[in-house]
Amino acid sequence: MRITLLNGNPEGGEPGFDHYLSTLATQLETDGHTVTHLPLRDLDADFCTGCWSCWVKTPGLCLFKDDSHLVCREVIHSDFVLFASPVLMGYLSAVLKKFMDKIIPLLHPYLVEDQGEAHHQYRYAPEDYPLGGLLLEKTPGTDEEDIEIISAIHARTSLNMKSRNAFTMLTESPVKEVANAINRL
Repeated sequence: MRITLLNGNPEGGEPGFDHYLSTLATQLETDGHTVTHLPLRDLDADFCTGCWSCWVKTPGLCLFKDDSHLVCREVIHSDFVLFASPVLMGYLSAVLKKFMDKIIPLLHPYLVEDQGEAHHQYRYAPEDYPLGGLLLEKTPGTDEEDIEIISAIHARTSLNMKSRNAFTMLTESPVKEVANAINRL
């Protein structure tokens, strides 16, 4: 399976979270997967301005020439994407959220009814869209309600991105448990 880890840790040098993801990547490679680990803080990307250029002027590509093109390419060519972030102020890090917004070019602007709701059409074949998972690291002040809210919002985002959230896990779980959850997909 081809796996992409989107590391939303905004702070470099904190060995805990980054080390956890590196260890997870190594474990997944040992289990026979191809893993791309992207520390998003090291990539250049402008915030989505909602200009619709990725749908109208440059279909499938953000108008801004930044690293969001790389992230979109990795996401659509993956079988599984792990969105990973410390919980900051009750939500995902801004750097992860920014890149989540920047993968909207993977969809068409046209809407269709899906499960009784309006959702964007596929840009690519349905089988090209990866499953997703969410890995969170609790920070001081994080409570269970924060985790439930983040997980619920991520599940809705996954649905909008033509995927589903396979799981939400915490870095409190051993790396092997997270790897096993991915291996079972």
